[in-house]
Amino acid sequence: MSANDAPRAQQPSAAYDSAFLKACRREPVPHTPVWFMRQAGRSLPEYRKVREGIPMLESCMRPDLVTEITLQPVRRHGVDAAIYFSDIVVPLKAIGIDLDIKPGVGPVVERPIRTREDLAQLRDLTPADVSYVTEAIGLLTRELGATPLIGFAGAPFTLASYLVEGGPSRTYENAKAMMYGDPELWADLLDRLADITAAFLKVQIEAGASAVQLFDSWAGALAPVDYRRSVLSASAKVFDAVAGYGVPRIHFGVGTGELLPLMSEAGADVVGVDWRVPMDEAARRIGPGKALQGNLDPTVLFAPTEAVEAKTREVLDSAKDLEGHVFNLGHGVMPATDPDALTRLVEYVHTRTAR
Repeated sequence: MSANDAPRAQQPSAAYDSAFLKACRREPVPHTPVWFMRQAGRSLPEYRKVREGIPMLESCMRPDLVTEITLQPVRRHGVDAAIYFSDIVVPLKAIGIDLDIKPGVGPVVERPIRTREDLAQLRDLTPADVSYVTEAIGLLTRELGATPLIGFAGAPFTLASYLVEGGPSRTYENAKAMMYGDPELWADLLDRLADITAAFLKVQIEAGASAVQLFDSWAGALAPVDYRRSVLSASAKVFDAVAGYGVPRIHFGVGTGELLPLMSEAGADVVGVDWRVPMDEAARRIGPGKALQGNLDPTVLFAPTEAVEAKTREVLDSAKDLEGHVFNLGHGVMPATDPDALTRLVEYVHTRTAR
């Protein structure tokens, strides 16, 4: 499957008229929809129970387990959308990259990509490589009914950072050294990753995902001039490759307040905003024609309920004039978060914004 293959437009699903998809399309909603990045994960005791003794990558490749974990926060919190349980390195593992997700560390790549010869590790992704994804999404859409399922993938820059660094990094010195010192190799690396990412998203959409989110988790490490010169075209290629399906496309990065106008240019329908920029200011930077997603600071959930509600009101007030707003955290749910605080937050947003 190539990113250049013409996609087939999806038929409206049972979830088409959901509050989440309406907000993504900038249509009137009965209430502001809510979901949380990392809503399926370590904050839930039921997640820890079913994952006990099972390595992360294995859990991402078992359709029964993926289905159960994805459904857990929908059952518990009453969120307006589910997000497919996986990891951004799954498509890389699927094409044969020797990597593992090490507890307490994150993805670690055995043979980092540092030379042109190393690019040979990156072959095309086919649907057969991730047949477990197709199976899991089929199971999920039957269970979810009118609740939308969000598919996702890591953006080319973030995947490249892991591949070049060999694992998580705070400084990205190897990735940036390639970006600055060998721009042709860097461009070829991101172009290949754009094709792999687009193919992975296509599998999810064709299996029944109602929307997709591209996580550029580490893009905030870039200056705007470098993002435009060295990253924007690859992300735009991904979004363009899935545009024909007609499902909402969401773009999110951490620490990307200075990049919001450029991230909007990449082609998403919805732009995610972290907690550092108020929603109304983010809308000014992004410009018209986009829905926004965000943006409560995840650490607020450790405060008393009254403080959580006060900060939530600030977000909702800042977002009241947006063309479309999906309430979310400004990054993922933190592992030590009290699940009951998330449940209360969903109910509060629904009640506060009921039309």
